[in-house]
Amino acid sequence: MAQCRSLFEAKNRDYGLSWRILRTPSLTDQIFIKAARIRSIQEKKTQKVSDGIAEEYLGIINYCLMALIQLDREPNGDLASTPTNLMEGNHFFSAQTPLSELLKAYDHHISRNRKLLSDKNHDYGEAWRSMRETSFTDLILMKLLRIKQIEDNGGQTTISEGVGSGYRDIINYSVFACIQMGV
Repeated sequence: MAQCRSLFEAKNRDYGLSWRILRTPSLTDQIFIKAARIRSIQEKKTQKVSDGIAEEYLGIINYCLMALIQLDREPNGDLASTPTNLMEGNHFFSAQTPLSELLKAYDHHISRNRKLLSDKNHDYGEAWRSMRETSFTDLILMKLLRIKQIEDNGGQTTISEGVGSGYRDIINYSVFACIQMGV
């Protein structure tokens, strides 16, 4: 997680809060692209772009955290809302927001996820240690398809948890994969 945070901080220094213009479904699609690339590399056993699987998992973690931050900031949890006035400062994070404020939100979600990971790890008896790395990829893709369906339904669910819990599960699967890979 320290690697993820360091990368997140560096990219936000370089690009500012440009990612805030993305709607949550666009972040979901970005995560999907990364997971699909991991699966492609796993199946083909070769790649042409230098970024490896580990870097993609780290990117997935950060995009999930960005989506969670974005969900916190969307008015009424409306998945269809767009921060159109981002540069005018009409949203919680504006172009003038200090990086320290953004990192507080990032750390808040890391903390929540760490607790969830610990609780689930306890209940499931570290079953993830016996899983294949390819299974983590497949589970991430499945969760993304579920999230996309919920987003397409305007965030409404009948019995399932919302998109936030899906992002949290994806973070955990990515962390488990990174641990198995020795990242």
